[in-house]
Amino acid sequence: MNRLTERGGPERRTSTETSAVESRRAAIVAAIRQRGFMTIEALASQFAVTVQTIRRDLNELSAAGRLERYRGGGGLPSSVENIDYADRRTTLLSEKARIGRLAAGRIPSHCSVFLNIGTTTEAVARELAQHDDLSIITNNLNVAIGLAATTAFRIVVAGGTMRNRDGAVLGQLTCDTLSQFRVDVAVIGISGIDADGALLDYDYEEVRATQTILQHARQTFLVADHTKFSRRPMVEVGRLEQIDTLFTDQLPPPEIIALMERHGVTLAVAGADEP
Repeated sequence: MNRLTERGGPERRTSTETSAVESRRAAIVAAIRQRGFMTIEALASQFAVTVQTIRRDLNELSAAGRLERYRGGGGLPSSVENIDYADRRTTLLSEKARIGRLAAGRIPSHCSVFLNIGTTTEAVARELAQHDDLSIITNNLNVAIGLAATTAFRIVVAGGTMRNRDGAVLGQLTCDTLSQFRVDVAVIGISGIDADGALLDYDYEEVRATQTILQHARQTFLVADHTKFSRRPMVEVGRLEQIDTLFTDQLPPPEIIALMERHGVTLAVAGADEP
């Protein structure tokens, strides 16, 4: 049975002016993808607008994760280095909160849950604080500390080496710990989803931990905001067909939707009209 049944989506655009802006920004992304980098002046000349307009466009496109804003222009998102964790925690806050509420609402009380590193998985964890009697297994110290302060859940923190910049616990010991469990639901975040269904991330050690989680969960939820559909990190975590439900805030590109339909992956979109 096709499980692609839960669709919402971004607010419809009705203004001609807004439509023109979106068309120009899509064309800017296409031009930068073709060249790798373009200066503000070159973009202003190509699209016959002011440099101030291009600066605004680049800032908005960068905030949406569609390209990187560099001094003097715009370029492709890096495939080798993620955005700083502190910056990610303040980006797309409302979108991540909606995804977190939607995903947490599909997790029953009285069950076991894997949570990996990521700002969107942290949003899920905050919503799970409203549940009863959960067992949490995680390699994310932010999740563990947050839930320990607000709940009486049983919390298992994987052993290993802590990565100072984001509170991730990684390494062989981490994988060994995670592999000892078989949980009801895994909630994972990743850094990119390629058009062919590859799930991608930046750090090999982080990927190893996520792969272990995928192998030891009865059901897997992927939580990813819309910017992940335009990012191309270089390390493959797994495939979209390994996921049971994708939770996001906008409809994915058509090729991703087609893959989900083919493999029976459920799509759950947290629309802007949700609380």
